Amino acid sequence: MSTDRQRLPGLPDWGRCAVMGILNVTPDSFSDGGLWLDPGRAVARGLKMVAEGADLVDVGGESTRPGAVRITCEEELRRVLPVVRGLVEGGALVSVDTMRADVARAAVDAGACLINDVSGGRADPAMARAAARTGVPFVVMHWRGFSDGMDELAVYEDVAGEVVKEIERQIDVVVSAGVDPAQVIVDPGLGFAKTREHDWAVLAEVDAFAHLGRPVLIAASRKRFLGTLLADPDSGSLRPAKERDAATAAVSALAAAQGAWAVRVHRVPDTVDAVRVEAAMRCARNASRSSHEQYGDDG
Repeated sequence: MSTDRQRLPGLPDWGRCAVMGILNVTPDSFSDGGLWLDPGRAVARGLKMVAEGADLVDVGGESTRPGAVRITCEEELRRVLPVVRGLVEGGALVSVDTMRADVARAAVDAGACLINDVSGGRADPAMARAAARTGVPFVVMHWRGFSDGMDELAVYEDVAGEVVKEIERQIDVVVSAGVDPAQVIVDPGLGFAKTREHDWAVLAEVDAFAHLGRPVLIAASRKRFLGTLLADPDSGSLRPAKERDAATAAVSALAAAQGAWAVRVHRVPDTVDAVRVEAAMRCARNASRSSHEQYGDDG
């Protein structure tokens, strides 16, 4: 995959894989539900992630964990907007994690600089047009259906190939609705309508997304395929979500090495270290190659 991770309107050139910190202002998210419902605490948490090295803070007011039931638009706005405003006032770059056009528009009006729609514009027919009007980067994730029924949709013959093709078709849909291709970020949707075997297969073939020509966001943090990998060998119990951060950081480094534009994580410091290590290794490798090209290899 290309390591050109930039070319996104309104966002800086970080010179490495960016780190997006997850801020769930929900009572029912699988890892941190209920911790940040109070807007003041949520803003403090988001600003702490920025201080720890997060490049973006992704604010979500509706859980998309497996089996989650949808909330009203009014409730989502009530949860999200005060936090977006507070973070922007504190100097953070804010992404809004929503499937609703009304929430996306309101969050961008409040200062959000990126729309992260896990449905890629499929859940709300007005989303693509709304994203087009805002002009901010827009995440088109692979998605086959809402959380309460998505596990039944995890049927593939060639998971990586099918995910790429489905994302490609959805990019065409949102571009037809007015989204500038330069706005588009793609996300393979780990854990969404995928078994753990599917998640590993997609991660193993991240290069397959290269031909889409858009930056790639990888969101593996604390997900159940990591909990299964790290399960207790005696009892078979899944590793608890909050004990999957080392594995998350490992995936982040591997994704960065394959050219991912950003990784989305719950615990920021470990992944910030991981992507900095990857960037240093890449820089040293490029310098070594340049030196060999300039002076020849005495081999």
